[in-house]
Amino acid sequence: MPGIEALAERLSTYLGPEQVNLVRRAYFYAEQAHDGQRRRSGEPYVTHPLAVAGILADMHMDHQSLMAAMLHDVIEDTGIAKEALSQQFGETVAELVDGVSKLTQMNFETKAEAQAENFQKMAMAMARDIRVILVKLADRLHNMRTLEVLSGEKRRRIAKETLEIYAPIANRLGMHTVRVEFEDLGFKAMHPMRSALIHRAVKSARGNRKEIVAKIEHSLANCLAADGIQGEVSGRQKHLYGIYKKMRGKRRAFNEIMDVYAFRIIVDKVDTCYRVLGAVHNLYKPLPGRFKDYIAIPKANGYQSLHTTLFGMHGVPIEIQIRTREMEEMANNGIAAHWLYKSNDDEQPKGSHARARQWVKGILELQQRAGNSLEFIESVKIDLFPDEVYVFTPKGRIMELPKGSTAVDFAYAVHTDVGNSCIACRINRRLAPLSEPLQSGSTVEIVSAPGARPNPAWLNFVVTGKARTHIRHALKQQRRSESISLGERLLNKVLTGFDSSLEKIPQERIQAVLGEYRVELIEDLLEDIGLGNRMAYVVARRLLSAEGEQLPAPEGPLAIRGTEGLVLSYAKCCTPIPGDPIVGHLSAGKGMVVHLENCRNISEIRHNPEKCVQLSWAKDITGEFNVELRVELEHQRGLIALLASSVNAADGNIEKISMDERDGRISVVQLVVSVHDRVHLARVIKKLRTLTGVVRITRMRA
Repeated sequence: MPGIEALAERLSTYLGPEQVNLVRRAYFYAEQAHDGQRRRSGEPYVTHPLAVAGILADMHMDHQSLMAAMLHDVIEDTGIAKEALSQQFGETVAELVDGVSKLTQMNFETKAEAQAENFQKMAMAMARDIRVILVKLADRLHNMRTLEVLSGEKRRRIAKETLEIYAPIANRLGMHTVRVEFEDLGFKAMHPMRSALIHRAVKSARGNRKEIVAKIEHSLANCLAADGIQGEVSGRQKHLYGIYKKMRGKRRAFNEIMDVYAFRIIVDKVDTCYRVLGAVHNLYKPLPGRFKDYIAIPKANGYQSLHTTLFGMHGVPIEIQIRTREMEEMANNGIAAHWLYKSNDDEQPKGSHARARQWVKGILELQQRAGNSLEFIESVKIDLFPDEVYVFTPKGRIMELPKGSTAVDFAYAVHTDVGNSCIACRINRRLAPLSEPLQSGSTVEIVSAPGARPNPAWLNFVVTGKARTHIRHALKQQRRSESISLGERLLNKVLTGFDSSLEKIPQERIQAVLGEYRVELIEDLLEDIGLGNRMAYVVARRLLSAEGEQLPAPEGPLAIRGTEGLVLSYAKCCTPIPGDPIVGHLSAGKGMVVHLENCRNISEIRHNPEKCVQLSWAKDITGEFNVELRVELEHQRGLIALLASSVNAADGNIEKISMDERDGRISVVQLVVSVHDRVHLARVIKKLRTLTGVVRITRMRA
């Protein structure tokens, strides 16, 4: 293993002699501190910090990070205090070492709360100095490279933690090289057989493809030379874990993944990237809709490049990435590349570094706002795995959405109005459920209808913040307008019983009552009545200013149309349907709940005009209403099919069915049937009675 002098020689290519000496000093200090300690492999312990510093040197990290790498286990393993390090090497290095030591105590296999607490520690340490996480990633990388000496169980635990936490962090910080190595090493430790199998398959596939790769590379190089463009062309290799994830996630065969040939072209400056793009598009035909410009719009982790897919010779697909040398460095080392291009200490962070800072700041804000650590970890995990899916609009525009997004997320990403009026979707020209997660490359078309409204159930499956916020806002607005409308009808009904109406009441009287109730607008008061927070009976009494006078009970029931929306619901205890005698119970915050007149749950408040309202069904009511039936019949073959066909023959629809065998001969079946009204229900029951062996049919009520 190369020693400190070999490392010092590498460092002298980009650090000054004084800084190299400081790193050397930190090494000798660590060597003394770890004296006598050995790693599991039997080597002296100091070989580990030296290797970690070597990884950071490959990234051209600054001298303080390298010193922290040398000393990162000193506080934890040798009992030397942070203060001692501070005196020897300065406050900054001591803080870095302390931050890394805290992260070393992280154990992601513990309960969710402990995991979340550790995440919070990490966020705090990173917020103070982002280099903490870089030293930690290098430490983890060397541990992953030397996993073989550990027991199988421990190997798998560390590999799982690496794949779940550290690889996504490296990805978020734009450190492609580190992420790929984490993933391949983690994959090998978690699934040694699968890893070996794919490794062998890749090796043989690359052997067979050598000739084609050489031909394509040659034609690309010639094409650049013909246009007088200086650029390096190289074949790009897919990593094992990436192939495995594609095979599993996209259900693709190995050959399908390997059939794509990937190349990278590196040039000197940005405008040359676009010239190269033009040249390669002239050489081979591009695949429509597969071009992505990450130079103009970088990814969240700062990655920049032009991506295009071409039809090569004999129709083989060729993926090409075009970028500058600086972009290549940024793509491989991400935030670590910031130190490579940094000219002085006062320079403002830019590019990858600024984005990483922004991300850490966002994490800290999440931590402050989250109700508890579990809520915090949930948000961070969504933030840490921002795998994008790229989908197309029918006109070919690319939309970038987080993984797991649905057509509803897509609709809101297009425009708020499209989301609010969405009623269905077509994915790749076939009708699909709105809740279906979108796959990259799909074309999504939204079917909207004027006057359509968001569905509260959407909140269960949307993943983007934009969709969630707008759905909640639209539902609030919808609930408000429905509450106002119902409140007005309830208030007018009481006033009618006293030969009055809202129009007949003087404006000053209305204003006086609004002042008493401390609301600004009459709409606010009507909304409160509709939501059941205030009783129409009491408000009417105040409006008519007859303090002690008793208002007569409202004459005639209030007709309901079934279109009152969110503020009107049907009680699940007695499932009323049109034709049943009904009563409305005003429930605070919920609006009106419709019950059967003889429902036991409201028997005590049935005649209280402040709690219940006499209702009737409007003549033009339409819609489907669920009723629960209990059917007792002799057990026979094909029982469920017989019941279903009978209900179907009477134009009914079975929503739910469950069977409860009472004894060997009699079966009890619970059916939830949707019908239009009582007449329709009678038709369904009549049809069921014609079945042989039916003993009894009962409509279930509270």
